[in-house]
Amino acid sequence: MKLILPLFLALSLGALSSLAADKKIVLIAGKPSHPPGMHEFRAGALLLQQCLAATPGVSVSVHANGWPESNAAFNGADAVIIYCDGGAKHPAIQEDHKQILAGLAKKGVGIGFMHYGVEIPAENGGPEFLQWIGGYYETNYSCNPMWSPDYQNFPDHPVARGVKPFSNRDEWYFNMRWTEQKGVTPILVAKPSDDVRKGPYVSPKGPYAHIMAASGRAETMMWAYERPDGGRGFGFTGGHKHANWGNENFRKVVLNALLWIAKADVPSNGVEFVLT
Repeated sequence: MKLILPLFLALSLGALSSLAADKKIVLIAGKPSHPPGMHEFRAGALLLQQCLAATPGVSVSVHANGWPESNAAFNGADAVIIYCDGGAKHPAIQEDHKQILAGLAKKGVGIGFMHYGVEIPAENGGPEFLQWIGGYYETNYSCNPMWSPDYQNFPDHPVARGVKPFSNRDEWYFNMRWTEQKGVTPILVAKPSDDVRKGPYVSPKGPYAHIMAASGRAETMMWAYERPDGGRGFGFTGGHKHANWGNENFRKVVLNALLWIAKADVPSNGVEFVLT
């Protein structure tokens, strides 16, 4: 009995230590807004959750319809990612949500936004996005054409581990507003043709003179950000078409980003998951 009790306590403490070391990722999926196959925020978030289900030391929770029912969902979070419709109705700027996210960021929690979720009003959320993820989509400054970037080269960064060249048609935004701070690493970069720059953009239609004036310039469609306070963030502009999650490299670069902003280990070849 004397031997069993210390052994039991040791195992219990070991289990508690293991639980305490887990990385908790919170995925917030926006409300439905488009026909089937587009802006499938909940389905996309559930797919990402499934892909990380077997990753040791990582737990992923999904909260649909724009915001968790209780803010207790953020307890112990290491990363919060919002995949949603943006603009003036962005869930990050409703009620006290901006203050909640700011508090999480101050604690070192990673913050990420995907697709329309990277768009935020310049005067309400814009300054915070610059602090949290290093950039954002600004209406009439950034643009959102449907096109097929050809991603060929990737940086030496954990988010890009194992990612191979790929291309798919999506509503890939570009010409973000960027922070003046250091720490932004472009992850997905390609050169839009002049026809892409002319548009039409999804909204407003365009073309914009300043977008045309940048002809020939490479643009960033996904980036990672190391905040001055040690926290991490990312922005991913794809994700309009749900079918694109079927592309291994499209999927992998986002899964890597989820782990990276949570400060979990990214596998040497990136997150590998075979869809069946």
